[in-house]
Amino acid sequence: MSPGASEICRETKIPGLLYYSSYPSVEITVCGLYGQIYTIKLEGLCIFLRSAYSYFMEFIISAEEKQVLLADARETIAARLEGRRPQYQREEALRQMIDAGKSVLAQPCGAFVTLHINGTGGKKLRGCIGRMSAAGSLEQTVRTMAGEAAFADPRFPPLEAEELDRCSIEISALSPMAVCNDPRSIKVGVHGLYLSHRGRSGVLLPQVPVEQGWNLDEFLDYICVKAGLPPQSYGEPGARLFTFTAEVFGE
Repeated sequence: MSPGASEICRETKIPGLLYYSSYPSVEITVCGLYGQIYTIKLEGLCIFLRSAYSYFMEFIISAEEKQVLLADARETIAARLEGRRPQYQREEALRQMIDAGKSVLAQPCGAFVTLHINGTGGKKLRGCIGRMSAAGSLEQTVRTMAGEAAFADPRFPPLEAEELDRCSIEISALSPMAVCNDPRSIKVGVHGLYLSHRGRSGVLLPQVPVEQGWNLDEFLDYICVKAGLPPQSYGEPGARLFTFTAEVFGE
């Protein structure tokens, strides 16, 4: 499965983290949104914000943009349940920013949409599907993935109308993927993993190893299992391992 295809995964929660590099010269290899591989040389003191778009996309999702994306996701699902066209709302100032390409909502970005439902046993996962990268805008990716999470997650039946009011929506906006040449550099609880090998692929979002209590070696083995491969396959010739981070927000 290509990074732009839909993936099924679980929700992500990680804190932001400032990372300082004082090396006089650093080369970093990164995978672009469309699969291109770039090597970037950085000189002098560099500061990176490790949150959404942390590696090479310097923009932040504002509180207003987060609320708009959450409203879009809910409207997408509600419209489908009610058999009508969705009606997405924007303040005029934000609409003008989107039209001018100055809002993060207009930028290409991978994202996951997660649904939780409240019931007698507490809050439970009700659906989660996303794309690691997308050629379309973040707002379009969120709208598409909201519909997929509600109605196309094969682990659950399609969402019923009476369930929507009991559902909460969470969005994970993903940074671009970076090629991981050194698996020992992976930070458990900070990095998510994407593995592609032997025509198979799998993804684990950053919070999964924390929830499961995995150490780094277990995290690496389970990304192989998630891809349908034997443990330690990430180290085989031809295996391609990527890391990413995420910014998560919800209702």
